[in-house]
Amino acid sequence: MTDPAGQQRPRAAFQAAMASGALHHAWLLAGPRGIGKATFARAVALRLLAEGAGEMLPPGLDVPPGHTRSLVEAGSHPDLRMLARLPKPDKGGGERPSADTDLARTITVDQVRSLLPMFATTPSLSPRRVVVIDAIDDLAKEGANALLKGLEEPPQGTIFLLVSHQPGRLLPTIRSRCRLLRFDPLDEAVLAGVLTDALPDASTTEITSLVRAGEGSPGRALGYAGLDLAALDASLAGIAADGDPSNAARLKLARELGGRGAEPRYEAFLDRAPAFIAEAARARTGPALRGALDAYEAARTVASAARPLSMVAEPTVFELAGLVARLARPGALV
Repeated sequence: MTDPAGQQRPRAAFQAAMASGALHHAWLLAGPRGIGKATFARAVALRLLAEGAGEMLPPGLDVPPGHTRSLVEAGSHPDLRMLARLPKPDKGGGERPSADTDLARTITVDQVRSLLPMFATTPSLSPRRVVVIDAIDDLAKEGANALLKGLEEPPQGTIFLLVSHQPGRLLPTIRSRCRLLRFDPLDEAVLAGVLTDALPDASTTEITSLVRAGEGSPGRALGYAGLDLAALDASLAGIAADGDPSNAARLKLARELGGRGAEPRYEAFLDRAPAFIAEAARARTGPALRGALDAYEAARTVASAARPLSMVAEPTVFELAGLVARLARPGALV
C-alpha cells in the first residue's frame, strides 16, 4: 500500500506535519476525483497506526509487511474506521457489486454514529486511531451534523482524514475545523508513467489517448482502459477534419456504439465528445473559437442528459458527432 505518484507537495506537507509532533486532528484532502486522494488517505492511515504501534519504519509513508499492515489490509484493525457509501441490497437481501450506480446515495447518519462506541474507549493497539471518510461530499446532512461533534471535540489521539472532490460544497463548519491539503491533477508526463505501469500491454497510441482523456486523473484515465479510446479519438478527428459531408462516418460510429455490448464505449464517448470539442476550442480564436464554444455547450447539454434520460445510443452518438463536425465549418448548423 503506497501513496500515489505525482503528489509530492501534499505528501511533503503531511510528512512535515507528522515530524513536527503537532499533527492537526482533521485533514481535508481536496482535489479533482481520481487523482489519488483516497489512496493517500489509506497510506497515511496505515503509516500513522504503524508509527503509533512502535514499528520500525523506513522514511516516507511506506509501511513494510508487519502486524499493523496485516490488520489494515484484512479490514480488522480496531483503531481504523473507513466510511464510504454502502452497496445497495439486492432483492434477495444480498449485496450487489460496488459499481458507483450500485451504491447508496449517501453516507448515512447511522454510519457516522457507528463511530461513537470507538470514541468512547481508548485506542486498542497504540495511542492513535484514524477515521477515513471517502468522500465527505457524500455525507448526508444529518451525518455531517453528527460528525461535527467529533471534529469540534476530537477524542484523544484521533485523526480524521476527509476526502473531498468538491470542498466548496461542504458545510463551512466542517471546512473550518480541518487543515486543507490540496491535490492537483498530474501533469501529462507523470500520468503517462502511471498509466504505462498500470497497463504494460497498452500501446503508445492508447496511452496517449488515455492521458488526454484523463485530464490529470489516473482514476479517470484507467476507467477508459480497454475501450480502444484511441480509435474513438481517431473517428472524432476524422469527422472534425472534413465535417463528414456524407454522414457516413457519423452513421458508422453511431452503429458501432449503439450495438449490443457497446455500452462501456458508448459511456466513454459521452465523456469524450464534449472534451474533444473543448480541446479543439483551445487552439482557436475569433469566429472559429465562438463556433467551437457553441458546439461544446450543445454537446455538453446532450451528453449530460443522455444518462439520466436513458437516451437511445445511436441517435445520441449521431447528434454528438454532428456537433464535432461543426469544427470543420465554424458556425455551421449541422
